[in-house]
Amino acid sequence: MPTFRSLLAVLVLVVPGPGALESRADTGTTTRVTDPKQHASVKPGGYPYREKSDYVLKELDLKPGDVVVDVGAGDGWWSQRMAKCVGATGTIHAAEVEQKLVDQMKKTFADRPQVKPYLCKPDSTLLPDNSCDLAFLSQVYHHLPKDGRVDYLRGLRRVVKPTGRLSVVEKYSEIATKGKDHGMQLSRVLEEAERSGWVPVRCELITGTGHFLAIFVPKDLFPPPEPEEKPAPQKKPPAAKKPSGAKKPA
Repeated sequence: MPTFRSLLAVLVLVVPGPGALESRADTGTTTRVTDPKQHASVKPGGYPYREKSDYVLKELDLKPGDVVVDVGAGDGWWSQRMAKCVGATGTIHAAEVEQKLVDQMKKTFADRPQVKPYLCKPDSTLLPDNSCDLAFLSQVYHHLPKDGRVDYLRGLRRVVKPTGRLSVVEKYSEIATKGKDHGMQLSRVLEEAERSGWVPVRCELITGTGHFLAIFVPKDLFPPPEPEEKPAPQKKPPAAKKPSGAKKPA
């Protein structure tokens, strides 16, 4: 399990450009924590991070034509917004395990053909390999079976394209004042994602929501480690030969 120091090392700060005075977080505030309630949720309900949808969508950096699987799409709230980013040439696979939610989304998106609600399995998206640019999980990770999360992430690794990404939004249970059972430890998500072949490239608290955003890319994007060169074994000098005819000491 990652230590506190290793967790901090993963947090990515925005590098300030010319003239910038300090690194800025999603709200334009410094990453210094000066108020113990700075990252607490300021909105009632279970989805306070939706107030920061512009920030989340900016971090996702979706392009026209992208293909996204919205895992656990629910009512299609995020699918609707991501559909605007991918445009008419893109696709949002709105995956749900409940048929009634799929039926509701089909009515909602009847006039938006790029959003495709469908029934998936709890342990699989059922999508073909190398078919998606992004796998998006919003308040879904803690619902995955504890002993099946690594396998699920490995499955998503096959579903995304070689340059695809994985994005996880979850309540940060370590700072939650209530509803900890509907959240996750960031360190656990990182550890399980790394075991599944993902590498974190962005990991931030969404200020004022009590939630975090973590974005991963496949480990295969990085070159394999070069084998270490082992020093050649040193040959032992040959043992000195005794002169012939030498007499043994008395």
